[in-house]
Amino acid sequence: MTARYCSLAQASAPAHAPGLAAERLGALVSGQRMWVNGTVLHYYFFDAGTDGSVIAVPGTGQNRWVPWAGAEEQRDVVRECFAEWQDLGIGLSFVEVEDRSEAELRIGFQSGDGSWSTVGKDALRVGSHDRTMNFGWDLTAPGERGTALHEIGHALGMLHEHQSPLAGIHWDDEAVYAELAGPPNHWSRDRTFFNILRKLAPDEVNGSVWDPQSIMEYPFPSGLILEPEQYRAGLRPPGTLSAADKEFVLRWYPPTGSPHPPALVPFRSAPLRLGPGEQADFTIEPPETREYTVGTFGDGDAVVVVFEERDGEPRYLAGRDDGGTPDNATIRARFVKGRRYFVRVRLYSSWGSGETAVMCW
Repeated sequence: MTARYCSLAQASAPAHAPGLAAERLGALVSGQRMWVNGTVLHYYFFDAGTDGSVIAVPGTGQNRWVPWAGAEEQRDVVRECFAEWQDLGIGLSFVEVEDRSEAELRIGFQSGDGSWSTVGKDALRVGSHDRTMNFGWDLTAPGERGTALHEIGHALGMLHEHQSPLAGIHWDDEAVYAELAGPPNHWSRDRTFFNILRKLAPDEVNGSVWDPQSIMEYPFPSGLILEPEQYRAGLRPPGTLSAADKEFVLRWYPPTGSPHPPALVPFRSAPLRLGPGEQADFTIEPPETREYTVGTFGDGDAVVVVFEERDGEPRYLAGRDDGGTPDNATIRARFVKGRRYFVRVRLYSSWGSGETAVMCW
């Protein structure tokens, strides 16, 4: 029997200006969905009775209410999987909140809607009343814990491993379409193509080689893969975090350094001596309460995010991504004297001859 598969929402690739150099474009493609390191991702479980979807009942002409809430044992599996990712020592952390307006990740358990997640920062584009992640079947069933690890992998910015062009998979396309059209998935040809047969761009893949043991790899029964020959009888990843999964997230989200990064003093620029994918962190302790501007300078593509420290925790305040544009990232926000702010700058690439820098004024 075919496994139940994660079904990512079909979305167009980020649009980039024509004529970008290959190195610059590659850096943008690989990094634009990743969070800045040091981010605290807050997650929220939808409540019973108040949150859900109205869906049509086939053949009746009627609708019914389907709640998004999940039983406590289902939530516990997700909590444990968040902890497993965080326990790798990554520079991101996860905090459960009871107010969905405070959550970047909002989790539902709508049965029959499949299991899926937005990818990385795409979660920020979803309205606060909507889900960014759903689990459509019982996570406590044998072998299903990997579903929660898989969807959290998407939330961290990871994509499906079997879609890597590095895998060299030659599919029996029609057999794949037929298999996924049947139970339990009942997928259209478009959904099957988007989630299985479509090849990712080389810069989108999770690593430098294909990892058939990855938590982001689907299991496949025999008869779907023609090449490599050893997988004609099927591909059966273990449903756990592989060594390459751990290496990938620790490369993008290394353990954070000092809790007190260097100060960014108003009207004094700080050079950014960063390579592609690297990040610099600063603190701002404003000398007065007013509107401030934080911005980058130089020929580079970067994402800048400002956090305000609240109850000892950095909370997202504002962000700007100038990737692929001729402009520099600039954020205007009100800073309050006596509070502490964090500025995190992650460079995609520098493409000019001069240095890049960040300044607050």
